[in-house]
Order: sequence, then structure tokens, then C-alpha cells
Amino acid sequence: MSATLSTMTNLSTAVPTVWSFSLHWLQAGMWVAGLVLILWAGFRMRWPKLVALLVFLTMDLVMFGAFVRLTDSGLGCPDWPGCYAHFTPAQAHHQISEAVVEQGGTQGNVSPFKAWVEMIHRYIATIIGALIVAMAVRAAWGRRHGKRIALGLPLVLLGWVILQGLFGAWTVTLLLKPLIVTLHLMGGVILLMLAVWFWMRNRDDLPKVPVTRLAQLLTWAAMLTMLWQVFLGGWVSTNYAALACTGFPTCNGSFHPDANWAQGFTFWRNLGENPDGSAIALQALVAIQWGHRIFAGITLITVLAAMALLGRYRALRKLAAWISALMLVQIGLGASVVVFAHPLALAVAHNGVAALLMLLLTIAVYRASGTRSREVVMNETSVDFVNIQRVHAKP
Repeated sequence: MSATLSTMTNLSTAVPTVWSFSLHWLQAGMWVAGLVLILWAGFRMRWPKLVALLVFLTMDLVMFGAFVRLTDSGLGCPDWPGCYAHFTPAQAHHQISEAVVEQGGTQGNVSPFKAWVEMIHRYIATIIGALIVAMAVRAAWGRRHGKRIALGLPLVLLGWVILQGLFGAWTVTLLLKPLIVTLHLMGGVILLMLAVWFWMRNRDDLPKVPVTRLAQLLTWAAMLTMLWQVFLGGWVSTNYAALACTGFPTCNGSFHPDANWAQGFTFWRNLGENPDGSAIALQALVAIQWGHRIFAGITLITVLAAMALLGRYRALRKLAAWISALMLVQIGLGASVVVFAHPLALAVAHNGVAALLMLLLTIAVYRASGTRSREVVMNETSVDFVNIQRVHAKP
């Protein structure tokens, strides 16, 4: 809990702001040059590889975002998008050293390690944003030149990644306000789901499988239930409530712990405070943790029931088995995080398995959606785009 108290103490004297842009024009030029290189690579890459790379990087981003949160690195660089107006923490070494001295050591918000963790997270997010821009441009270009390409999902991805970037900035400028940080987490997870859905639409080796209406509805329910459970897990993490309940399966030795549900689930407030500025009660943190545990049981039952139905179909049997097994692993990881007092490795694994479950459940919903609709696979878009620019380019 010492890291929690240190974070709250450092935030108490800071001033939140809705917008800031810290990069000097030369540093901003370096950032733009990097974006141009990523865009160029995105235009040249074959379409299936580009979509698969997007899914891979987005999964990495969600997991690394959990690492940022769990290591209290969210304010490792307290400005945005740079680090003390620089492109890298190495260039901001002097400012970081001064901040460490002012806060009395590296246990505060700022340290060289935390600065690098935060900036690596921003670099990965920037790469993903640039790749999505490249995808949207290529889709529009192909459509303009006669390709039967649906622009809806690429444009949704583009809009969503812009919104996610804004939430990333607000996470820093609004000083880790719990709701903003949690919504930033959810934005990353939903971005992953959208990328996976787009990836599935561009694959022929994993076709849709006609299943009963009940199986479809229950699979959707499993995915949405898991999504809400991820939100509750994020709310636990952003409020530093992971250790508010000791013991498992009970909470502080009881199945009916003393919990303040009203305070715990008042969403718009500062970290560690009620809306009126008073300190949040321990019972509120108990409510947050206990609510996450209760809903974990509901999620487990819903997901296992859905996978039992999908497991009746040979084409979906392996996927259903993986999801069921990962749900049991996830429950075990959650219990271990509490029993072993929140070790970093287990906490990161708990977040990572949650992201993997969302990925697989999105695939399950897609594949269990019945008769395959008419879709266009853009396998040759990369070649056509290049050939329009350079007639003699090799396929």
C-alpha cells in the first residue's frame, strides 16, 4: 500500500488539465518523421500481414498498459505526448533527475524506469495508430479504384484509435482520475476486439459456423459479461483496491464484508477521494474488490455454459476448450493475486489472460454468427496500391 499512498500524496499537489501538448517543434518533428516511416511500411506491407500485425500489437498494447498501471508508471512522464517536452526519457534525463530529488526518491510518480515504461506504451500506441491510418487510406484507395471494399470497419477503427489517444492524454493530464484510466483500459480492449473482428473478416481458413440461436445469444452474453468483468477489474486496479480484501474465497474472513457500495461505485471523482474531496473509506475499496469477485462467479458460469454449447460443434470444439481452460486459469490467477499479496508477475498475467479471453471470445462470437455473409478479402490491395504508383513494381 506504500506505493498507493505515495501516488496519492504526489497527486494531491498537482493540477489537472484537460489538454496539453508538450513537445518542442524539433521533438515534434522527430515524432512526425517516425509516423511517416510507419505509414510507409503500412502502405507496403501485404494486407493480411498488416491486419495480423495490428492484432498482435494491440494485444501487446493492452498487456503493456496493464504493466504501466501496475507499476504506477502512468505519470512517469507527467506531460503529453513527450517526456518533459522531449521525444525520449534519455533526452529528459536532467528533468527526471530533478523530479526524483524533489519527490524524495524513485518511489514517487517519476523515475527513469517509470518514464521509459510510460513512453514505450505511448510509442506502441503511436505505431498502432499509424498502421490504422494506413489501413483506412488503403481501403479508401482500393474502393476508389474499383475494389468492392467495405469502409465501415476501417473507419470505425480509425475513429476509435483517435478517441483512445485522447483518453491516453487525459489519463496523464487529469492525473490518473480512476474513471478516465479505466475507460482508457476499456478503450484498448475494445480496440483489440475491433481489430480481431476485422482480422477474422479477412481470413478464409476460419469460416463462420451455423449454430443454434441459443448458442449465438449465449456466446454474445459470455463476451459482454467478460467485457464488464474486465471493466470491474480495471476499476479495482485504478482504485488500488486489489488488497482491500484479504483471504480467498472470503473477504476479510467473511462472505458479507463491511462494504460501502455507494462510495466504491461513485465513478466521477479523483483518486482516493470522494466527490466532496474527503478521503475515500476503506469500506469503499472493499466494495470494489468484492464486487469484482462476485461478478467473476457470474462470468465463469456464463462463459462455461456458452462454451458447452459451442463445444457440440466440431469446428468450434477446440476454441471452446481453450476458452474454458483459460477461464479456469484466470480464476486461479485472480485468487493467487490475493493470496500472495499482489505480486507484479501474477497481476500482469491476470490482465494478460483477460485480454486473451476477450480476443478468443470475439473470435467465438464471429464464428458462431451463422451463415457467412458476403465479404471482400483484400489480399491484393498492397500490390494494387503500389502498382498504381509504380507500374513496374513486382507483385
